[in-house]
Amino acid sequence: MKEIRYIIQDEIGLHARPAGQLVRLAGNYPCAIIIHTAAAQADAKRMLAVMKLGAAKGTELTITFDGEKEEEAAQAVETFLKENL
Repeated sequence: MKEIRYIIQDEIGLHARPAGQLVRLAGNYPCAIIIHTAAAQADAKRMLAVMKLGAAKGTELTITFDGEKEEEAAQAVETFLKENL
């Protein structure tokens, strides 16, 4: 299992556009990808679940990767977060 942490820097937070891009990116990997906040968790491959997190600027995300290609997925998601959120 691989885990990364990221604090959202975007003023709008995890809104629809980057959430959709994140879900599409997560869908490219066979491993389970779960996003955790202090209040909830969501499957990163399900758009409504990710949006339901309501992650605003300053929210710390802990994202876990478990399964095949977890290292690749973690690197791709971490790069995405740094570039988009």
